[in-house]
Amino acid sequence: MEMELPLGNDPMAIRRRVEALEYVLERAVTVPGINRKVGLDAIVGLVPVAGDMIAAALGLYIVWEARKLGMPKWQIARMMANVGVDTALGAIPLAGDLFDFLYRSNSRNLKIILKHLDKHHPHTRIIEG
Repeated sequence: MEMELPLGNDPMAIRRRVEALEYVLERAVTVPGINRKVGLDAIVGLVPVAGDMIAAALGLYIVWEARKLGMPKWQIARMMANVGVDTALGAIPLAGDLFDFLYRSNSRNLKIILKHLDKHHPHTRIIEG
């Protein structure tokens, strides 16, 4: 199933892009044996330094999209802190890889964005059936 991402700056387009990126970063692949979903964030985090920087840049893209929604500065700061904690602790060899597997900063940031969208742009809600 192929899905095209919208290019606009309207809240619905931003919502779809952020949800898609969070999925790729946090839940794209199921690990056999333990039946746990992981994404690009945990996988590229296995590469020392460069992998963590790539994951941080992708996480900051989500924050940038949130900024375009006009979210309050305290929410943006909270999201930046999530990315910062994930990057700092994820950079620790071995223990950081386990931390990346468990701490999903992009999922946390998506929840913050969705809460904002549901309150300030309710027309972007998607009813799943």
